[in-house]
Amino acid sequence: MGNGKVYFVGAGPGDSGLITLKGRTLIEAADVILYDRLVNSRLLEHAKASCEFVYCGKLPDRHYMRQSEINALLIEKGLKGLKVVRLKGGDPSVFGRVGEEAAAVSEHGIPYEMVPGITSGIAAPLYAGLPVTHRDFASSFAVVTAHDKSGKPEMNWEGLAKGVQTLVFYMGIKNLGYICEQLMKHGKSPLVPAMAIQWGTWGRQRSVKGTLQNIREKITEHQIKNPAIIVIGDIVSFRQNSWFEEKPLIGLNIMAVKSCEEEQIPVEALREQGAEVVEWPKWNSAETVPDDALLGRIACFDSLLFTSSASLRRFFSRLAALKIDVREMRGRLYASDQHVKAALEERGFEAFLQTEMPVSGSCLLIGSREAVQNYPHSGCEVLITHDRVIDSRFTSIIKREIDEFPIDIVLFSNRTCVELFVNEAETVGLHPEKTAARLQAFCLTEEAGERAAAVGFQRVHAVNDRDRLPDVIKEINRTAEFVCQS
Repeated sequence: MGNGKVYFVGAGPGDSGLITLKGRTLIEAADVILYDRLVNSRLLEHAKASCEFVYCGKLPDRHYMRQSEINALLIEKGLKGLKVVRLKGGDPSVFGRVGEEAAAVSEHGIPYEMVPGITSGIAAPLYAGLPVTHRDFASSFAVVTAHDKSGKPEMNWEGLAKGVQTLVFYMGIKNLGYICEQLMKHGKSPLVPAMAIQWGTWGRQRSVKGTLQNIREKITEHQIKNPAIIVIGDIVSFRQNSWFEEKPLIGLNIMAVKSCEEEQIPVEALREQGAEVVEWPKWNSAETVPDDALLGRIACFDSLLFTSSASLRRFFSRLAALKIDVREMRGRLYASDQHVKAALEERGFEAFLQTEMPVSGSCLLIGSREAVQNYPHSGCEVLITHDRVIDSRFTSIIKREIDEFPIDIVLFSNRTCVELFVNEAETVGLHPEKTAARLQAFCLTEEAGERAAAVGFQRVHAVNDRDRLPDVIKEINRTAEFVCQS
């Protein structure tokens, strides 16, 4: 077997929308992805179902996987002929040790490519309302690591203090006192503005302003910790507001419980308002053996009910493969919700909602194995298009993230989601009874709200209009005190 190839890909600073198109394309094609702690795990959702995920995270006080082990794994996977993506936070070439890893694979004859990413030293200040340059404040900037092999940065302090207008320090919390001391010692005014930005571009971003002489005390007071970017220079005075941190749901960590892969939950609207949203579980589809004999009798049914867009696509794809003319469908087409109805209409069919479906007549129920079990149309014949299975690759990922950043709100779109939470939440480290007593539940149907209350949630909010969900959370957040863990 020939050698594979390793792609060193910059994942961007945290906001999953900030990855490059090339980076996303490589994730989609990867056989194995080795990813760091500061990589947004939502990027892994673009990977194919067979892709292997390997966590290589590092915390300030401990390493999950040593650098030598990472190098060895890159070599092992590359020599197996696999397409390997080494996914690194920010830009791989900015304090990302990409040179060491590239040299390791190259020594074994494994080809590689490097794909740039947006570095946090530029992105985090922007999300905090600061450009790193401005013709009235700063025409030069430098990015500096605040933590080298010796533990403290040794560099040309006089050059930094006098020759660069904006200084951006990475990993600077631990050595901030030393940094400020050296800059002032070499000519930087103690009154120069400074800012620390924690978790830049994430929904848990926080920032604090001060001066060179008091920024360390400000950071201690506000409990700012790594990962953080330190910005020093007159450019800090430019900030009038922090457009990102002023979003109404910033700091909230929401779990959206999904009972299928196509759950219609307005998670992007919540993220747009600043919230972090963990979608759980992650679902995969497994193909089933199609019932071609049943499809051959398609003309016999008075009604055809589709439970999801995924089932709809598989149904019509199989008809085409069997060369069955869609005009043979003489029955009316019904949809489980507005989204499925719209998908039918996009194909040129007249479609109706499930609530309009008659109780008499012959019926074909079309959906995944799990979905058809929840429908009351016992008189229908059933066409199973696929199986839904929980993607176990994400279970440990979500558990690790919840351990570090506890959930503030649980979101249920239907009763099935509540049952799923009760039965499966412990797999990601959430004890259902303890969680129910601590968290608020927002429910998108009356049945979900009733079931959430029955299983122990003491603060249940009903939201009948899904599109209003961000506004409802915003209003309750304004009038009640959330215990935000970030």
